[in-house]
Amino acid sequence: MKLVIHTLIIFTTIFFVSKNLYAQTIKKIVLDENDFYSGHYLVVEPENKDAISGVLVLLAGFGQIPENTPPETKLHNVAYTNNILTVFYAAGNKLYADSITQVKLTSVINDIIKRYQVRGNNFVLGGFSAGGMIAMRYVELCNEFPDKFYIQPKGVFTVDSPIDIFTIYEQLEESVKNNYSELAVEEAVRAIGYIKNDYGIPKENVSTYAKLTTFSMNKAYSQNEKHLKNCAVRTYHDVDIAWRIKNRNQTVHGSNYEVTAELINRLNLMGNSRAEFMQSFQTGYRSNGQPPRV
Repeated sequence: MKLVIHTLIIFTTIFFVSKNLYAQTIKKIVLDENDFYSGHYLVVEPENKDAISGVLVLLAGFGQIPENTPPETKLHNVAYTNNILTVFYAAGNKLYADSITQVKLTSVINDIIKRYQVRGNNFVLGGFSAGGMIAMRYVELCNEFPDKFYIQPKGVFTVDSPIDIFTIYEQLEESVKNNYSELAVEEAVRAIGYIKNDYGIPKENVSTYAKLTTFSMNKAYSQNEKHLKNCAVRTYHDVDIAWRIKNRNQTVHGSNYEVTAELINRLNLMGNSRAEFMQSFQTGYRSNGQPPRV
């Protein structure tokens, strides 16, 4: 009898947890039908949408749309059971939060606040790859110019994001020159084209890119990280050096975590005990079983 009761408890727990985690409906909210990448966002409303305690905004990677993110994360499943509204957004072919990207993201956030009647100080932003750079820079701007933005985020996180425009541009050029990986070269050429078309080569236009970059290894270029001094910050990375060398011919020098490690260290030195470098030791794979593109 004890075994039967124990089994029943386990079954019931699994049933209700599964029901809570996978019963969500993903809604699409369109703000601009003519903008393929950024003219809409997706939402997963929490189990009790009348008692939303916070908003989690997740930004997709470079060249992606909001629909690309839900299959690659379970964050919205956890948020659903904790009265947190999850928002999926994408900045398209952008690596940075320039004025155009700021306006579009601000429009989405303003719509969320009005539509769901949530407070501006209950937001956390996070992003994957380039989306993380945009999310983090946007949070910096919110903290630097609180009178110009609708929210005062509680925290921000990035997932294997390039956060230094000056460094990433050099890495992209180096990737093309070395030609070690066809995938890496393909993406590097595409990204270089967008950057140069927007504002030129970073080192030749430092004043402009200093306002766009989230962080700079060279302090003479920018020190925007000071606007994260009082904010919870996490950077997530797969620190799988052996896999990178074997499968992508990439070393630590070309990694995003080399830069974010310096960011977290500087924030810790400023007294930010909530700035953390989070690492795993195995490469993560996409939901379709494929490894990272680059």
